[in-house]
Amino acid sequence: MHTRISQFTDKFTALIDTGAQEGEILSVGGKYLADLVSKDDWLDEAFTKTHPEYYQQYLLYLDPQARFCIVSFVWGPGQETPIHNHTVWGLLGQLHGQEISTNYDNDLNAISETTLNPGDIEAVSPTIGDIHKVRNGHNGTSISIHVYGADIGKVERSVFYPDTGKHKNFISGYSNV
Repeated sequence: MHTRISQFTDKFTALIDTGAQEGEILSVGGKYLADLVSKDDWLDEAFTKTHPEYYQQYLLYLDPQARFCIVSFVWGPGQETPIHNHTVWGLLGQLHGQEISTNYDNDLNAISETTLNPGDIEAVSPTIGDIHKVRNGHNGTSISIHVYGADIGKVERSVFYPDTGKHKNFISGYSNV
């Protein structure tokens, strides 16, 4: 593990060990993540590979107690997620390229759009807003680093279909596990 992510993992573990609540985790942890993604020189090449059809979700670190995980999301040109939720807090930091996130309210109305460029951070949670759709805003590969308040690859979440008002539960898993 590269020194940068090792130091980030140590700091984030120490933050969680304090018993910090969501607001503090998002605030302080967001600063830690901003520092991590401020340099694009540490992510192992194995966790930067695109797939021709869909984005990749690589597990980089899982806290032994599953209190948080760190994941790299790798997007090829034109790739996007469906509208989905997380059910836990999350921090998203843009490492390379650009991502565009369309945020939705609970009635699936688009309420805002955020463009993330390298070094930018965004937070999600059921408390502050948890439903969005993300797409690669770059003609090449885009990579973001996400930290979630659980083992996100095992969390039951939902994909939403605004045309019908229906949703489907899913568990995302990881591309490398």
